Amino acid sequence: MLIRVNPEVEQALKEKRAVVALESTIISHGMPYPQNVQTALSVEKIVREHGGVPATIGIIDGVGVVGMNPEEIEEFGRRGMSIPKVSRRDLPVIMARKSWGATTVATTMIIAALGGVEFFVTGGIGGVHRGAEETFDISADLEELARTNVTVICAGAKAILDLPKTLEVLETKGVPVLGYQTDELPAFYTRTSGLKVDARVENAREAADIVRAKRELGLDGGVLITNPIPEAESMDPAFINAHIEQAIRDMDEKGIKGKECTPFLLARIAEITEGKSLAANIQLVFNNAAVGTEIAKEYYR
Repeated sequence: MLIRVNPEVEQALKEKRAVVALESTIISHGMPYPQNVQTALSVEKIVREHGGVPATIGIIDGVGVVGMNPEEIEEFGRRGMSIPKVSRRDLPVIMARKSWGATTVATTMIIAALGGVEFFVTGGIGGVHRGAEETFDISADLEELARTNVTVICAGAKAILDLPKTLEVLETKGVPVLGYQTDELPAFYTRTSGLKVDARVENAREAADIVRAKRELGLDGGVLITNPIPEAESMDPAFINAHIEQAIRDMDEKGIKGKECTPFLLARIAEITEGKSLAANIQLVFNNAAVGTEIAKEYYR
């Protein structure tokens, strides 16, 4: 058995109720214990408060779990960064070796799709890294959005990335990028980036209609719904961008590359902003959970 679906999630899917997938890398790599567990359970609580069923996804003893229970989430939090991040290329190895694995955006999408879950809420997607014209460092998240039929609700791509190039790749891959009550791509910690989305949607119903139209057309791939961080939590662009630049310089000096870049940068930015960026990160995930659940409800209504 490679996939195990939580009975509550399975029942909700049969009844065509709003199931919302959540990733596990944010638990293992996103923040320290026990804050990671508290945040994960709080996100699940928000999904429930909005009338949905949460399905936190992770890999336990080589099995992709769609809907981890509180004890499993607690163990994920305790093990923390000792659990490897797992992207598409890593899945066969982790599953064959019966290991634990923290799902990235890409693998959460894969396992969600295998479990029959259409909607997935996260903080921000991966994308084209700065300097990718030399390093070719492009997140597998973009390829997954091109091929896997899951709708992703996020606060844009992570601000540590090259956002214009990330949008270009999404366009090439045929992924619709929608702005939830915004014309601009949110930049994770901030509400604006100066970059236009493909289409603005005003409410959950309009977003759900676009997802349904894509599915009825038989067009494979995801839909990306970008939802800006709440105004009260949005960081000053000059402040956060200066700290992102500092973190990237620190990363380059240490020679960190590949899949270790994002965890290092997010942790370093949290450190040099004295926790302000982490607080913003948590709030934007909470906001995405509320909006994503409302969209999922409209889709099944």
